[in-house]
Amino acid sequence: MKPGKVVASFDSATGMLRALSRFLHGRDVPLIGQGPAWAEPWASAVLGLANRLPRPLQEKAYAASGWAEAVPPNRVGDIRSDDLARWVTGHYPRRRGQVAFVGSSNGALVHLAAAVAAPWLPQTLLIPVRRRGVHPDEPRRDLLATQEAGNALTSANPDLVLHQMHDANQDRLMIAGMTYFRVKWRRLPEAYRRFLEASLEPGATLVVVECGLRRPVTRVGPRHVFQHGALGGATPREYEEGGPRVADYLRRYGSPHRGWDYPPVDEESPEAEWGFEPSLLPDLRELAARNGWRLLRLRFTEPEELSPVVADLYRDRYRRRDLPADRLLAECFLLLEPWWTLRSGSVPYWMVFNTEPSLASLTGYLDRSDPFAEIRLLLFSHGVESVGLASIEQWRQVLARAEKVGVFTGVDPRAYPRDFAGLARAHRELSRIRTTYPIPPPLPWPDAEAFLTARLGPLQDDE
Repeated sequence: MKPGKVVASFDSATGMLRALSRFLHGRDVPLIGQGPAWAEPWASAVLGLANRLPRPLQEKAYAASGWAEAVPPNRVGDIRSDDLARWVTGHYPRRRGQVAFVGSSNGALVHLAAAVAAPWLPQTLLIPVRRRGVHPDEPRRDLLATQEAGNALTSANPDLVLHQMHDANQDRLMIAGMTYFRVKWRRLPEAYRRFLEASLEPGATLVVVECGLRRPVTRVGPRHVFQHGALGGATPREYEEGGPRVADYLRRYGSPHRGWDYPPVDEESPEAEWGFEPSLLPDLRELAARNGWRLLRLRFTEPEELSPVVADLYRDRYRRRDLPADRLLAECFLLLEPWWTLRSGSVPYWMVFNTEPSLASLTGYLDRSDPFAEIRLLLFSHGVESVGLASIEQWRQVLARAEKVGVFTGVDPRAYPRDFAGLARAHRELSRIRTTYPIPPPLPWPDAEAFLTARLGPLQDDE
């Protein structure tokens, strides 16, 4: 199967890969988060119409768009990891440099890679798989209905670990007709090896991006786990045991359930979307040693731990170039734009999602930082008033902290969190920022490494 027809366009890893690769080609991202550049006018019109539909039709249209991308279960065994790896590396221009990144998906990392003009190869990709007849609030049935497809995928791809994820909170609309197969490489694919050897100069640095986030799972097979929920507004305990917020949410959506029936927890595992699978490390060490590269490990516990560090890196860089450093661009999930960030002289602060924990993370950063004259805010609309969703009024309070301009960017506050046209609208509004600057030359990697070390500690490999 063609990898472009297998990997979800609506996933974080895909959106980040697309944003960074287009930046390295010297381009912006006309349809932020997903879709090719030529599709922007068409998508903008369609998404604009979707915003005006009644809520039930909006939700059905959103779910149908995801289902159309999902792989039929009888075709899952045809997927090959080598094809997926070649699809990833095919996004990037062919050039040699002094640094490259491999590992966890992370929006702040994308901005770090853009600053030093380096590629990033994701360890994790999302393969959506169709299935019918399973209520979103019945995760145990989801596993039973898709276990055969999971076996077919892992049997055909011994270098992959399958992290099946069921999030009835934030992914409620999408999982009505599909399951999420997130795959992680546990061995370095040949296409990644060839790309790195062609891209890195002698003495270069290979940085392993390692998010240590873990979640409760059910062990299904030697290389297949089923994850209970996802990082966001609900806590792991709420996924397991329910609670007042979960019961209220299910009541509002007319569910016959008041909690989620997950299979029993066996263990904890690297989080499906953001966590790093450490079994990939030996291959990366061997490749670095064979080519005479330095191997560094960029380790953090939660995805947003990198966000204030990279934001401050950008702010410091602007000040050293005698540019204003008082324009903040707060991004969300796969809504990120490295080209317009640098073109507008913005300080990027990436949030995992549109939830109260991410709101608290951003607010904490503003509490510790010098004031910003301008704050622009991108918000991802997932179509659901989910547990832990931060309200528009809460986000307005963030914008009110700007000394001059505090505005939503691409967000229709009346439609959020069903503002599906925001994907196209965000780019248009970013491109209208008045004061812009030339894209700067790449930041030398030693300078970036010194800044990261001062904030995070040494990045050397322990082994």
